[in-house]
Amino acid sequence: MNTDDTQTSRGRLLTAGKMLFSRFGYEQTSTAAIAREAGTSESQLVRYFGGKSGLLDAIFNESWRGLNDVVTKTIAESQHGREAILGVFSLMIDAFAQDYEIASLFMFEGRRVRGTEVALSKGFQQFIDLVCRLIQRGQNDGSFRTDVNEAILASAMMGAAEGMIRDRLIARRGGKDAPFENDAIRGVFEAMVNGLA
Repeated sequence: MNTDDTQTSRGRLLTAGKMLFSRFGYEQTSTAAIAREAGTSESQLVRYFGGKSGLLDAIFNESWRGLNDVVTKTIAESQHGREAILGVFSLMIDAFAQDYEIASLFMFEGRRVRGTEVALSKGFQQFIDLVCRLIQRGQNDGSFRTDVNEAILASAMMGAAEGMIRDRLIARRGGKDAPFENDAIRGVFEAMVNGLA
């Protein structure tokens, strides 16, 4: 979120939505609760975002925009596909550890089923594309196997990282200690990536 937005109705709605969606979930959070938390009206929510769904999309897209910018920089500074993948996922692990609310939203609300469709944010789709391109890069530079499709490798890597992060979030929601720290997640992820070299 832009710091300039923090004092505007739009910015307060983004902050309130992020907090309430992460705490109670998208379905259980009403537009009235969001407006009340933001100190504004439901009509402002509709004006800026078109409704609750548009607000969640804006939260995702603004969060992904910042993350994808840092990811792009990490990729540019990496010599090989494997190095870039490890850097990108390390960055994501750290980002999710620092922002519990956005981590909860990404892990629990990031793939919303609406009717027969799975709603994925544009930022998440861009991230998936970046990961697939990095795997292709790694296959071209010899740091990843070429006998496995890049989409399968991307799914395996993302699933492993998401699973460990999600388990940590579930423990926190249950009032328990985190089952593992960032370094442990990174270590397991790196071992998995090394196995695909």
